[in-house]
Order: sequence, then structure tokens, then C-alpha cells
Amino acid sequence: MIEQTTTQLKVNRQHPLAIKIRKQITQALSDYKMIADGDKVMVCVSGGKDSSILTILLDEIRKRAEIEFTIEAVILDQKQPGFEVTHFKNWMLGEDIKFNIIQKDTYSVVKEKVTTGVYCSLCSKMRRAILYDYAFNNGFKKLALGHHRTDLIETTLLNMFYTGHIATMPAKLKSDDGRNIVIRPMMYVAEDDLINLAKDWGFPIIPCNLCGSQDGMKRQRMKKLIKDLETEIPSLSSSFITALQNVNPSHTLDKKLFDFENM
Repeated sequence: MIEQTTTQLKVNRQHPLAIKIRKQITQALSDYKMIADGDKVMVCVSGGKDSSILTILLDEIRKRAEIEFTIEAVILDQKQPGFEVTHFKNWMLGEDIKFNIIQKDTYSVVKEKVTTGVYCSLCSKMRRAILYDYAFNNGFKKLALGHHRTDLIETTLLNMFYTGHIATMPAKLKSDDGRNIVIRPMMYVAEDDLINLAKDWGFPIIPCNLCGSQDGMKRQRMKKLIKDLETEIPSLSSSFITALQNVNPSHTLDKKLFDFENM
């Protein structure tokens, strides 16, 4: 964990890694038309490295963009032990980011309902519902999430290995109720670059003490698998994302995607 300090200098937005990641975010925004002129964008921050870096670099992109849009950071205080937002909030405000805190005690509910296994599924479901409602009620056009390239690959493998279907985290998604549009601007960004930039920037981090001890999760197994394969195939992650963008329906086994019967 990066140590939190009472005095936090502004981060160097022209750091070489920051420039690299900003360009990758800009490319994703362009490829999938994620943000339109006049959009009010809610960046869902957790206090972790990924969403924090996304917030800063999205703000930098906003300043340079040809279109007009605004961003605000929104964090959900779920009342889990050790959640201390003061230093993180002060850092965000020091970066001239508008910062909002939602307070909902989902921690007690999750602890009560989940007696065995991991908390992530119920916790994320409740968190998502709260954030979606807040976005809709406060006029946000888009919700930006801090998922990166490795998250997308892990999700694809989890779906293939454990649920028997091919699906990933989409770059742009309309919620089931049609009220919200979710975007993932860091879909091209490598997690290692985010880790290294977070170390160099040294901003405050809020740890997740609800599930931080649950290291045996399936996602951790996928992360290790990817790391192991990358020692043999350095381009694996970029090739994987490219593959997700180049699906050939006739070369799958899905009869819903291709009319094999009448070909």
C-alpha cells in the first residue's frame, strides 16, 4: 500500500508512463465513441490505483479535447473497516477534481448474507446498483470504470473456463434498465504500467479490507496464468485484445451466430 500523507503534491501528468497511458485511453475513447460533446461523466473511483489514474488522465484528456465534457469522481463509502477517505479526497480536490461521496452500509449486509465463500459477487452487485441510481439521479450521461486490459482478459478466461461461454467486459455497455451507459476507457492499458505509475506518483490509496484477504479467488488464478504465459509469449495480452476485436462467427461453434444448418 502506498503511504498516505497529509501533504500531497500534484502528480506529474507529463510522466512518460502517464503520457503512454493517456494515449491508450484516448485511442479507446475514439475507437468506441465513448464520450460525446456535452457529456457529464461520472468516474467511479474505489480509492485504488486503476480508477485513480483514470480520473487524473481523463481530466487531462478533457483539457485537451476538441469536444466539451465534464467529469466528476464518485466514491462509495460502504462502511467497511479501515475505510478512510480524507487523504484521498484531499488529493483529488488538490488535482481540481470534483469529488462526491455516497454513504451506504453495504458492508453489514454482505457480512450477514455471505457466510461462506467470497464477498465480491454480492458486494459488486450492490455497489453497481447504488452507483447506477446515483448517476441517473444526478444527470450523468456516462459512467467510467477503471478496468484495464488484464481485467478484460481475466474475465474472458473466467467465463470460458468456469461458465462455458465467451464474453468479456465490453468497452461500452448500456445497463439492463436502459438508464446508464458504462464505458471502460483503459481497455488497452497494461496493469503493470498502472502499478508502476502509481508507485511513481505516490498518491493515497484506500485498501479494500472487505475481501483483501481472499487471495484464493478464481480471478487470482487467471492472473497467474496470464503472467506465466507472458513469459513465453510477450505479446499475449495485446494479441488477446485484438482477438476479441476480430471474431469470425463462421469459425465458432455457435449456431446462434452463424447458420450452419442452411449454409
